[in-house]
Amino acid sequence: MKTMIKTSMLAAALSFGVVACDGPKENAMEDAGEQNAEAVNAAAEASADAGKITDEQADAMTDQAENKADAMEKQGEAMDKADGNATATDAAK
Repeated sequence: MKTMIKTSMLAAALSFGVVACDGPKENAMEDAGEQNAEAVNAAAEASADAGKITDEQADAMTDQAENKADAMEKQGEAMDKADGNATATDAAK
């Protein structure tokens, strides 16, 4: 659970520097994935606090949701590239 907090803080810090580099679909997919991961994390923590699941199970649920969010972001990036919306990072390559 501490991993989620650290990951969220790091993602927030990095997003301030690169948000202008992402295409519109990548941003939308990233936002949706992050919101879902945060909701899963909150539910997992609540279940662990209530004794319904272990902390390890809650962490695994959160990790899975974060992995899905990362995949969604990559999918959005691919969609932007397919539409010709190259990011600033792509242009530098």
